Amino acid sequence: MISNEEFEKLVHDAILELPEGIRAKMDNVAVVVEEEPRPDQLQKNGIRKGDLLLGLYEGTPRSKRGPSYTLVLPDKITIFKNAIEAVAASPADIKRQVAETVRHEIAHHFGFDEHGAQRVARKRDS
Repeated sequence: MISNEEFEKLVHDAILELPEGIRAKMDNVAVVVEEEPRPDQLQKNGIRKGDLLLGLYEGTPRSKRGPSYTLVLPDKITIFKNAIEAVAASPADIKRQVAETVRHEIAHHFGFDEHGAQRVARKRDS
């Protein structure tokens, strides 16, 4: 529906729309865009073929990092373009879904479980 560049800008804008206090506390995490999840990502997370995965957090949540958390690769948040476009009915809906997915995955970075991340994702004025 939209170009890769436009989609990446939506992800970037969704991060910039987070409160400054949240952005400042995001530590050792990279946010990337991919068209589709890899088979190993689906399998590891119990996602069946045909199900949609909008985003994925891979790493050690900030709430579980201890003193030995040093010299590690960054956590990774992946936003999946094709899945978001599949559930969105319009460009405005894509923008809304990207923002919710970004908030959801960042909530996992801070240690929220799935239920908590869903609540955070729905809040527009976090």
